[in-house]
Amino acid sequence: MSVPYSGNFSGYTATLLIVSGPLTASVITYRSSLFEYFAKHMTDNAASKSSGTPNQANVSISHVMNETRLFHPTDDFRSKAHVGSIDAYESLYAESISDTEAFWARQANEHLHWFKPFTKTLTWDEPFAKWFEDGTTNASYNCLDANIEAGLGEKVAIHFEGEPGDTRTLTYRDLHREVCRFANGLKKLGIVAGDVVSIYMPMIPELPIAMLACARIGAVHSVIFGGFSAEAIADRNHDAQAKLQITTDGGYRRGKVLKLKETVDEALEKCPTVKHCVVFRRTGSEVAMKPERDVWWHDLIADVSDDCPAAELPAESPLFILYTSGSTGKPKGILHTTAGYNLYAKRTFQWVFDHKADDIFWCTADCGWITGHSYVVYGPMSAGATQIIYEGAPNWPAENRFWDIVEKYKVTALYTAPTAIRAFIKWGDHHVDQHDLSSLRLLGSVGEGINPEAWMWYHHKIGNANCPIVDTWWQTETGGIMMSPLPGAIATKPGSCTKPLPGIVPRILDDSIDHVGVDEGGMLCIEKPWPGMLRGIWRDEKRFKEQYWSKVPGMYLTGDNARCDSDGYFWIMGRIDDVINVSGHRLSTIEVESALVSHPAVAEAAAVGRPDSLKGQAIAVFVTLKDGVAGESLRDELRKHVRKEIGALAQPDDIRFTSSLPKTRSGKIMRRLLRDIAAGKENVGDTTTLEDYSILAKLRSDDES
Repeated sequence: MSVPYSGNFSGYTATLLIVSGPLTASVITYRSSLFEYFAKHMTDNAASKSSGTPNQANVSISHVMNETRLFHPTDDFRSKAHVGSIDAYESLYAESISDTEAFWARQANEHLHWFKPFTKTLTWDEPFAKWFEDGTTNASYNCLDANIEAGLGEKVAIHFEGEPGDTRTLTYRDLHREVCRFANGLKKLGIVAGDVVSIYMPMIPELPIAMLACARIGAVHSVIFGGFSAEAIADRNHDAQAKLQITTDGGYRRGKVLKLKETVDEALEKCPTVKHCVVFRRTGSEVAMKPERDVWWHDLIADVSDDCPAAELPAESPLFILYTSGSTGKPKGILHTTAGYNLYAKRTFQWVFDHKADDIFWCTADCGWITGHSYVVYGPMSAGATQIIYEGAPNWPAENRFWDIVEKYKVTALYTAPTAIRAFIKWGDHHVDQHDLSSLRLLGSVGEGINPEAWMWYHHKIGNANCPIVDTWWQTETGGIMMSPLPGAIATKPGSCTKPLPGIVPRILDDSIDHVGVDEGGMLCIEKPWPGMLRGIWRDEKRFKEQYWSKVPGMYLTGDNARCDSDGYFWIMGRIDDVINVSGHRLSTIEVESALVSHPAVAEAAAVGRPDSLKGQAIAVFVTLKDGVAGESLRDELRKHVRKEIGALAQPDDIRFTSSLPKTRSGKIMRRLLRDIAAGKENVGDTTTLEDYSILAKLRSDDES
């Protein structure tokens, strides 16, 4: 049935037509509030325009990309989904925002184990939240013991695939035993609740085992990606005041052995708070062991019990610190606590990936990043999932390694990054065509926004046009996914993260902290507290307040720009400092990049602004090619292509061809460095998270221009 709402607001006539099934009370509440939301936006915009405020192009972000393709879940997928219709989503969402505390209290009681039940759901003293604070629980218990008690002890928790081809399988009972033994080993070394344990390891089962062992006894883990430099480890350990380091003799990456212990030895020379270093033997490489400080993992657990009762921890006990780089300044330690984070990771995993008991889930992220924390460890394991952990690179020994793993283990849900997807496209379809990917029923994207053309390749080539794609938006700070399609309920648009998850209330504001209109870009903020939200920056309360809560009263400032279209779908438009201001028009870098990537010769692109005396900023783009010859003719062709796709305003001024782009080790393009290079600056600031330093020298040269 069709349900129109109409009204006149300061000269604007609005009609919201919603087509659907039966109108439940919760759906009516949801739709009424949605209409009021748009009505308020139109009234606010009309008032600002009539009062003589600056043109909207000066305060909001111009929208120049128009993506109209829409993909509905199949009837078969919808019929089996946990949330199988837009009405079901709207009802769930309406419940979550009409009484948010009651909603999360019900979720916590139903989906977490409590040693002591909570009576207080939320204490909100902006910007500090406490969720379920008078209850006690344990994240390790929720990941392991609760599943064994539910009869899942013999279910496979992890299928491990090492880069050299070695494999291991661990059930939930196996995992429980290993976690308990290592937790008792930590106790032998004097680690107690509240101590910080630093973990620097490759992507092997012992990494989540170490994390869960820390959680079991109340120690706070700080995982550092197993590719960072000694300087980066030392900085993080010093800031966290870590007492223990966990590492391996080495790890495998593209056929080589990474000497992780050597890197740790160098770092620990600058880490006086670290008293012990536990070393797991992965490669068999010879390493130096410092007496009194270093101990082999296998020696530590040789004579310990495999029984270690989980500590009954207050809900707000620190669970982990995860360091993330700011655009400037030193890395900041994002703090997450136990119950709220655990609940949010579990429920978002179940909602977004429509998790089924027989799924084989593969999140390709490393546990050195938040994606690995939330969607390798705490989310899937709390839900009793079976998953894949792969140690190595996607192109070793050949560019078909991912598809070989999907076929071998019959993966049903794949969650990977746009930067990987663009690499697969560049490598060629023939690597995919060698393999049977028919086991896949769901695809996911995480990290940066995915370009529509990369989305379409993922949809057709990997999903055989039959798998919903959950394009997820979230951050280290949010703890879990904030916006994403629920795959059985929400039709998808290439490049859009669609709608907010239950309990999440996004708002888009301009520079004057006013709501923007439909399809106008602005700062993305979150209005209500949610259980998975960060609890602070480790040992830096001032920075926490200033960065996330000082600019927009009462809301969390995400640092991203976004727009919301006429269907209520959200589109991420890049970081706030990635906006290019061309002749008074503020343009999103993602839209320029998406236009470039839609050209058949382009594999990847990054757009930045550089100073321009006439326009304020000029558009500079860095392009990697799938094929074709870099030169003036292709430059002209690409300029014309962007002009045709999204208009003359977005036509690049500079186009530089490069074999690769500077990225973090999690795959995000470091546009900050590209802005400095485009502007001719030599000083490019903090590069501790840069994957390949040689790229900077290549980009500065004219050889590839």
